[in-house]
Amino acid sequence: MTQELLHSLEYIEKEKNIKKEVLIETLKSALMSACRKTFRNSDNYSIEIDPKTADIKILEDGKEVHDHAFGRIAAQTAKQVIIQKIREAERESIYQEFLAEKGQLISGVVHAVERKALIINFGKTDGILPAREQYVQDRYRQGNHIRCYVLDVKKTTRGPEIILSRTHPNLVKRLFELEVPEIHDGIVQVKAIAREAGSRTKIAVISSDEKVDCVGSCVGMRGQRVKNIVRELQGEKIDIVRWSTDPELFIRNALSPAELEDVVFSREGKRAEILVNDDQLSLAIGKKGQNVRLASKVTGWELDIRSTSQKIPLSSLEGVGPKTEKLLRTAGFTTIKDILKTSVEDLEKIEGIGAKSAEKIITAAHRAIVGKDKRKNDQEKDIF
Repeated sequence: MTQELLHSLEYIEKEKNIKKEVLIETLKSALMSACRKTFRNSDNYSIEIDPKTADIKILEDGKEVHDHAFGRIAAQTAKQVIIQKIREAERESIYQEFLAEKGQLISGVVHAVERKALIINFGKTDGILPAREQYVQDRYRQGNHIRCYVLDVKKTTRGPEIILSRTHPNLVKRLFELEVPEIHDGIVQVKAIAREAGSRTKIAVISSDEKVDCVGSCVGMRGQRVKNIVRELQGEKIDIVRWSTDPELFIRNALSPAELEDVVFSREGKRAEILVNDDQLSLAIGKKGQNVRLASKVTGWELDIRSTSQKIPLSSLEGVGPKTEKLLRTAGFTTIKDILKTSVEDLEKIEGIGAKSAEKIITAAHRAIVGKDKRKNDQEKDIF
């Protein structure tokens, strides 16, 4: 038993990377537990294990005790400890291996299809693809190969739990890294990404080499690179946007192919009012507002899109002539919305605008908005 135990300890130390000292201490603790169950006056007993020979001794008041029954218990306990430590080492090894894969793409095979999740097998262990991390277009059956994004890796009593995703924006980013050599090599960089899984993604890219077209690199010859990614995503649309340090240019790129007439930035926060011609309004907003919503996320700006016919010029307000309009614009009041958000006291601070004028301007702005909303409602009634 001693030689067999010694070989087992040395094997675990070498193959599972667990120090022999740790194993011996664990075994000693387990044997003491067994000792308490076997002997009445267990407080008088102690266990010694020779680290070189793995020879086990049971001592009572410092003197060795020979007990055949306890010898059998010791052998069984040692076996259980070794099996437990091997299992723990394997779990730790799998945990560390998949922890290194967190945030990366990983391929596996669908092991089981459950109502709330897909169970994905990776050979050594299984991963979980929850229903919330799947999208409608995904149709997988048992035995199908699948590529997922490793969202999280957790330790549990049953071993490592690997949480997967097919909806995370970084899934698209990783696919571009695999498909586009210029991104993998760092020449083209992904600066931002916004995604509504299964429907549409906007990805903003920039090139560190002026000779390399970042958008063209992502699209590929005859669009082959982006087609491969779209195929992997079950037909999800992908807009490749040219990133820019110029906010206006970046916003224009993000809302392309819609043509913008003007981009007016707000004084407060990262807000911008986008003006487009009537025939470009639906294109800029997109189906159910998706285009502007994703453009807002990818640029980091809150975008308010309206047609030029919807915009009420400041000069049309009662009490606002060319001179007053210039004063307002210089102070940062470029739209009626800006005026509605301010107070009489704030307008008074503008040199050339008195208290009465300020009150008159704000009242006129309210009237203009009410009148516009009434006209809009009347038009909708005519339509329906």
